[in-house]
Amino acid sequence: MKKITIKDIALEAQVSISTVSFVLNDKGEKMGISKAVIKRVQDVAERLQYRPNMIATSLRTGKTRSIGLIVENISNQFFSVLARVIEEEAKKLGYRVFYCSTGNDDERSAELVQSLLQANVDGFIVTPTEKLDKSIDQLLKMKKPVVLIDRYFPGQEVSHVVMDNYEGAYAATEFLIDKGRHNIALINNNSAMIQMQLREKGYVDAMKKAGIYNEELILHLDYHSSEERKIEEMIRFFRKNKAIDGTFFLANYLGLAGLQAIREIGLKIPEELAVISFDDHYSFRLHSPSISVVEQPLGAIGTKAVGLLMDQMLHEEDFVVEKVLLKGALVVRESV
Repeated sequence: MKKITIKDIALEAQVSISTVSFVLNDKGEKMGISKAVIKRVQDVAERLQYRPNMIATSLRTGKTRSIGLIVENISNQFFSVLARVIEEEAKKLGYRVFYCSTGNDDERSAELVQSLLQANVDGFIVTPTEKLDKSIDQLLKMKKPVVLIDRYFPGQEVSHVVMDNYEGAYAATEFLIDKGRHNIALINNNSAMIQMQLREKGYVDAMKKAGIYNEELILHLDYHSSEERKIEEMIRFFRKNKAIDGTFFLANYLGLAGLQAIREIGLKIPEELAVISFDDHYSFRLHSPSISVVEQPLGAIGTKAVGLLMDQMLHEEDFVVEKVLLKGALVVRESV
């Protein structure tokens, strides 16, 4: 099958080769080409299934039409769904996405940023690790388009799209309290990242408002410990605090490990223990009883992140830093 070139498009659309080049490189309006001609060229390119030579385009423009996506763990449903949304939105705009997982490892995260810089990606969408702020500062100094998702660094002037973690955690804790649970445990990791801190603060403030806050009912687990170790620590925690009648897990992987610990102990959900987890997971819907969750607006987060990145790439000198806070939803199932 013959490879379609911009010359073929020019002949079909009855315009010059330079006009086709300007249109396909998003410079049509800037070069004074009418909207009718731009549309005609685009329609012909789509009908002929034109595919640009990415290497040649990159050498000519310095652009690769690619985005570097750095997340914590692509195997986690939260990040895989978010990545799929970002990929679909980028594809609509003619961009490819390169995925990377950090494993919440600061050194690996910094290495991934450097690798993507060497790959000459046009922009970055990043779920940062605790100490990645220096690498983000580097990208900003280089004037590389970058948007943070899920978490951010307070005080750093960089666009980000996150859920209102404080409000989500506060509402979930208040819901447990309204359901008559007064010894509500909180299971968190030991990360200093802002989103985990805000979730814990939402829980603490709701418990204090109700006059039932008990610091001993908060368990912090090492993020990098194995799932088996997390389960063992939770089993000891629940056995030590037998009065616990509700549990709030601040991440879905903590909730998944927690359900195994609860099963090992033999506690009945929700009769003896009400359960809510931050971030949904397929297993939570299949579990019997199904598990209530604080659901993040993944579609909105991914779509907005791509939109902000494209704005930076199109308006390199005069884009506006946007800090977007979206509202989540408490999805009530059978576990409360």
